[in-house]
Parts: sequence; structure tokens; C-alpha cells
Amino acid sequence: MRNHEVTKMQPLLGGDGKISEPGWARGQVWEYDRSKIQSSALRIKERDHYLVMNEEYGAAFTVSDNGYVGAGSVSLFHFRERWEYVETVFIPFPMGKLKMPSTSNGGDVVYRDKRLRLEFRSDVERRMISCDFKDFHEGKPFYCEITLEQPETDTICSAIPGEGKKTFGYSQKINCMPAEGYMSFDGKTYWFNPEEDYGTLNWCRGVWPYDNTLYWSSGNGKVGGKPFGFNIGYGFGNTSAATENILFYDGKGHKLDDVMFHIPEHDDGKPWVFASSDGRFEMEFYPVLDRNSVFSAFLASFERRRAFGKMSGKALLDDGRFIELKDFMCFAEKVHNRY
Repeated sequence: MRNHEVTKMQPLLGGDGKISEPGWARGQVWEYDRSKIQSSALRIKERDHYLVMNEEYGAAFTVSDNGYVGAGSVSLFHFRERWEYVETVFIPFPMGKLKMPSTSNGGDVVYRDKRLRLEFRSDVERRMISCDFKDFHEGKPFYCEITLEQPETDTICSAIPGEGKKTFGYSQKINCMPAEGYMSFDGKTYWFNPEEDYGTLNWCRGVWPYDNTLYWSSGNGKVGGKPFGFNIGYGFGNTSAATENILFYDGKGHKLDDVMFHIPEHDDGKPWVFASSDGRFEMEFYPVLDRNSVFSAFLASFERRRAFGKMSGKALLDDGRFIELKDFMCFAEKVHNRY
């Protein structure tokens, strides 16, 4: 059944190492247990990624364990000034040593070395991002202390089988988390206001093919004075049971079917176009900061095109109400991974 909603708590994997009940859910109903994975520790992927932004600037923070290579990464970007700085510290052969939590609902992610301290801490009501990057860009340090409130709202979780016998993806996206705090770099302090600014969590666990291409777009803001967000994406596994496409309005999720990305080959002023098979998400996206990056280390590499910009169009909620977006700040990306 396409877009099968799962509501019963259960182990993610059965005795055969396959997903027990593929589908999507509004929260983490699947229980992830790394020891139940029937693949080499070199192939297991565990990743926590936070994106915090407003109309003017933002940052992304990642800690990942990809088996034979892990990473702690920070990206700082400014939309009006049109720059982005990215620095990454590589971790050879972590293979579970980072002790990434088995759930997004609790547990801390902490990475420390001589250059970088990056911490994600969480409790029932909030998440905290704390970073001290001593030599972030051009020898200048970066610091941040950011708190994300986590109201009781729907999220989007998906448990998707891969094409291979031992591959699967388990993820959760949490949108519309009000952000409060600051970032400091190069003599400037960048503040976040919880009345207007938001954070997003992308929480991933699984085993996926060495070579894959992923599409992802997400955004948060207010429409009609109420929190609105969306998550769309595709590119991995058998999505006959679920996609990650969803709208969030005033805390409730409104599930979408397939959404396709139509991306111009070059940054020539043409919009990216997003079109859904059910006609409920029809958007044009105009980048204001469009970056291509190529990256390689050990046996891993990726090619990414990530753009931040403004989206306009219409989205349809489950009850038939239209949400009209006009210059809604968000991001979209296409990433080709080999890792």
C-alpha cells in the first residue's frame, strides 16, 4: 500500500534483517537496534544533521558515522552577502565508536578533538547545539550556542527497504523547531529569534548502496500566523510503501505522494520546479545562494548542489485548504554519494 502509515511500536528489523513493516509514521514508532543489522559495520550509516536559518543567514551541523569514515562538519552561510564557509573534520573508521543514539527522542551526540567540539544534546522539550571550532575558516574560530524548542507536533519518519537484500533507510525529519541563541564568527554575532527563526533535524540510520543520488528540500516559517513547514525528497530504496513528502501546518502533518525535482543544469536564473503527482505541491524555487561542491576522503566522495532561496506556489492540505507561499525561504539540494 502506497503511503502506508504505521502507528504500532515495533522493532525496526525482523529476524531476517529486513524492515518489519515498511511505511511512514508521525513519530518514531520503529525501534532501531544497531546490533540487529546483518551487514558489516563498514556499511552502517548513522547521521544527525541540524539546519538552523532565517531570512538572512544560517548554519548546518553534522555528525556522522559512515563505517569506514565519519565526520564532524559545520557550514555557515549568509544569504544577503552570498557566501558560505564549510569545514569538515574526518574521523577514520568510527564503526560505532561515536555511539550515535538509537532514537532521536533522547541521548546526546558529542564529538571532540583538538580542533572541533560539536555537541547535540536533547531532552523532552528542547535540543541544544553547542560548537567550538577553533580553526574554522581562514584561521578564525566559530562558536555557537543554539536551543531548539520541540513542541508536541507531527514529524515525518520513514522506514524504506533498499533494492539490495541488506539495505534499508530509517529516517526522521523534524521541522518547525523555534530557534534561539547565537553564532559568533569573524568579529560578528548572529542571533536567532524563536518568534521567527526555525531549525530542522535530519536523523538517519541504515545501510544504503555505496553509490546513490538523493534529493531533499525543506523549509520552515509562518503562514497566517501559524507554523508551516514542508519536507520533500527521494532517491533511495523502494518507496512503494512510503515517501518522505509532507506538509506541516500548526503542528499537524499532511501527507503527500511523489514530488519530482526539476533542476536547471546551470545557475542561469531559471527556477527549480517542484511538481507532485497528486497536484498538492506545485512550486517554483529561485536560489539566492547556489553552490556546487565536490568532496572526497578515503573511499568516500560526494558531489552536491545545494541552494538556498525563495519558494512560491500553492500547497493543498488534507482538508482542502490551500497554503499559498510567496518568497518563502527554504533550501533544496541534489547529492551524489559514493560512500
